[in-house]
Amino acid sequence: MGRPPVSEPKDAVASMRLTRQERAEMKEIAKSLGFRSFGDYVRFLHNKSQDEVKLARKSKAPAKEGKLTLFHTTKYGKIYNGDSLDYLFYKAKPKSVNLIVTSPPFGLTRQKSYGNEDADQYCKWFRPFAEGFRRVLKEDGSLVIDIGGAWKPGIPTRSLYHYELLIMLCKEFGFHLCQEHYWWNPAKLPTPAEWVNVRRVRVKDAVNCIWWLSLTPFPKANNRRVLSPYSSAMHNLLENGYKPNLRPSGHDISDKFQKNNGGAVPPNLLAIANTESQSQYLDYCRDKGIKPHPARFPQLLPEYFIRLLTDSGDLVLDPFAGSCVTGMVAERMKRKWVAVEMNSEYLRGALSRFSQPTITSKSSNKKLKPTVYEISSPCPIPVDETEIKLAGDGGAFRRRK
Repeated sequence: MGRPPVSEPKDAVASMRLTRQERAEMKEIAKSLGFRSFGDYVRFLHNKSQDEVKLARKSKAPAKEGKLTLFHTTKYGKIYNGDSLDYLFYKAKPKSVNLIVTSPPFGLTRQKSYGNEDADQYCKWFRPFAEGFRRVLKEDGSLVIDIGGAWKPGIPTRSLYHYELLIMLCKEFGFHLCQEHYWWNPAKLPTPAEWVNVRRVRVKDAVNCIWWLSLTPFPKANNRRVLSPYSSAMHNLLENGYKPNLRPSGHDISDKFQKNNGGAVPPNLLAIANTESQSQYLDYCRDKGIKPHPARFPQLLPEYFIRLLTDSGDLVLDPFAGSCVTGMVAERMKRKWVAVEMNSEYLRGALSRFSQPTITSKSSNKKLKPTVYEISSPCPIPVDETEIKLAGDGGAFRRRK
């Protein structure tokens, strides 16, 4: 098989360490496929992988621009009613967005009222959005996706759709996974009830995955923006000191560990109870006869990432805006922002978030008192294993009480 012609000189050299067996096997394969050299075979594999990526990314802009209506404007932001693909490909300027933070419809096996996508087809549905995100995101910007998991219908095993989405975004669209976060909702009900409460073969699903991605390994960020209060133990250590030593794990705890940095670097577990029952938003929806968005995420979630990843004046985009929680937080933090939502009913309710009390009242700028949630260490309650038997069938059959 001959070498394909190229317009540039082949004056770059790459080296790769192989075992003798690997080299012999690859040379044999190259020979059997008709390549003149081992190098031609490697070049063929590279071109093939590039073609596969291009093929996978064929879903791009809509064939023609749809109807995108400016629904509302504020001092810093804009709300559009329509398909966010129209905004990503026709309205937004390339490389104009500093942060995309959003919670897209989840890939659930049971349809919800807010129009979630089928788990099996999720990546196919998401591809054009991924291409649009690449188009509008600045090189040092970030993409943050809050996405819940799903159970396979009728059996107590999990769908892999949200992990497949992550792999697709990295492998096909060139995103880097900066860090995964997990949103733990302490108030979440013990679901799925069939496997958790009835057959007792699973524990409650209480976290959402949050993928923090970027086009470069080095997006702008600073964790000093999101420090947590020091624990009482750390305050004691700062006050009374400690003896630097080498831990059994091999970590060298130096005397620099005693420096007071104003707070602790938080973990990638975000503990935020989603317990909103009385709020200006819900009161407004009740008064106007508007059905509230059933899957709102808490304000602290977008605030955490807006603080961590943007500066005042940066542009924040939520392409699946729902009731515009992201826009409300961005407005309060003096970021420019754009929210896009297809459902005009949800946007009618979202207007409450930008009425006078929400933005300008003195209470809106008060520091929230840190809330501490407790989580028990594993196995805190003694168990009599002669009384509590394992489900030998793994929960395949429901037992009668």
